Parts: sequence; C-alpha cells; structure tokens
Amino acid sequence: MTLRYDTVTFCSDYGRTDEFVGIVHSVIRSIAPGVAIIDLTHDIARQDVRAGGLLLGRSAQYLNPGVVLAVVDPGVGGTRRPVAVEVGGGQSVLVGPDNGLLAPAVAMCGGASTAVVLDNPDYQMPAPGATFAGRDVFAPAAGYLCAGVPLRQLGTEIDPAVLMPAMVPIPRREDDALVCEVLWVDTYGNAQLNLDPSELPDGEVLIVATAERSRRARRVDAYVELGPGELGLVTDSYGLVSLAMDQRSAAAELGVGEAAEVTVRVDDGDGDDGAGGPGGGAVSPVQLGPTRRP
Repeated sequence: MTLRYDTVTFCSDYGRTDEFVGIVHSVIRSIAPGVAIIDLTHDIARQDVRAGGLLLGRSAQYLNPGVVLAVVDPGVGGTRRPVAVEVGGGQSVLVGPDNGLLAPAVAMCGGASTAVVLDNPDYQMPAPGATFAGRDVFAPAAGYLCAGVPLRQLGTEIDPAVLMPAMVPIPRREDDALVCEVLWVDTYGNAQLNLDPSELPDGEVLIVATAERSRRARRVDAYVELGPGELGLVTDSYGLVSLAMDQRSAAAELGVGEAAEVTVRVDDGDGDDGAGGPGGGAVSPVQLGPTRRP
C-alpha cells in the first residue's frame, strides 16, 4: 500500500493503565498497516482541553507532517463535533473533537484550509456505545487519511471559521505590574508564563508575586546561572518566560500550578528572597574529606 501520509502523531489524556492507547494504535494500523505512530504523550491531565490545546500549540512546529490525532474529549457522545482539519496546504490533517483542543495547533500552522465533520459511517468502526470516539471515529479517520481517502469523503465539509476557538489567556497591565498566567508546569517544575521576554519590565531583578508569596527573581539565560534557592526568569525552549530554579521545582516553591495567576513587577525592595539575599542567599563553602576529630 502506498500511503498518502506515513506518520500519525497521537496524543491524549488516556494514560497507559487501560487498553485505550493500544486499541487506537491497532485500529489505525489495521487500516494503514505501514504507518508509523508517534506517541507525543498520553498524560495530559484528564479532561483538560486547555492543557491539551496548549501542548499541541507548543509542539505543532516540530511535528512530522502527516496526521495529528488528538483526543481530550470530555464531551464525547454529546453535541460536540468530531472533525478533521487540513493545515499547511495539505501537509497535515488534525483529527479530534471540535472543543478548542485543535485550535492552537491550527493557528500555529497558519490556519485551516479545509475542515470536515466526521459523520460518514462508512469510515467509522461499529460502535456498541458512544463513549470511545478515539477508537470508533478518530482512529479510523486517521487510518483512512493515511491510506489515501480524500478528506472530504470522510464527512460533511464546514467553514473552518466556525470551528471552536481556543481560549488562550494574554497578560494584562495593572498599574506598574504585569498580571500573567501559568500556561504549563513541566516535569521539572518550570512554570511557563503567557509572557514574551520583550514584555518583561526593565531590570535584572524583578518581583514575582503569587497568591501565596512574593519573591525576587533574576533574569538569566540558563538554570545553572541561578544560585541555591534562587528564583529565575528564563526564556524557555518555546520562546516564552518561565519561572525556574536550578535543580529544583519553581512551581512547588511558589505553590503554583497551571492557570495560576502570577504578577511580575519592578523590584521595590519588598520581595522575599527565599534564600537570604538577591543572589540566592549566603553560601558557605564545604570541604570534602574526612571529618577531623578533636
């Protein structure tokens, strides 16, 4: 079989405990046996459409052209539409629920050229119930697209402008401060803000305030530039500002998670260093070697 698309990139909130991911793989491969399936992640927080959309938006520019299958679908079986959306002049098609999940990736790819509702039963699995669209609707659509079935054959074409938009927060100014939101906390505890580095107030040391506390934070280029216990403002690998610490979780230190509000302003001397000083606190040298006994 000659494949139109040879790669499916798959992400979901399914986790790995149940059989869901493996079944979706098998359905796709039963239709397009030669396709490669890349598991981007299956650990998106359960039913967190916002987190899934942001993940797709971050990842879009790095994904191999092909089919992107994304499933975070708290409205499964309800009125939300299953869709396939063509982007990049046909280089890729995004398949998933029309609940805002796909919107950030579509935007990152320059918008949609074609969109269809996946309502043609000839390209779906027989469904004993309506609660596993990943198996019965989305996986078959991904497989048939890879096998060369035209997008418009999978269902009813709709205007891409009516697709559900994403709700992506933007920072706002209040007096002399920027009020931001945590978009993402990665596995290391770095807390990405919805803030471009160019929007940061002037000054190497700034005050970062959360609902729990206020801390000084220093602008740095790399984690290793931070002293023990020092909070930093780092431009991350996606080009946004992240709160970070060296070999520690900034999110845990500040008590913040995704969607938490964070205020950034110029240091006026009232921040808590958290470690004894703006440079990360006093550090005493430690000499390695045998302990000297009196």
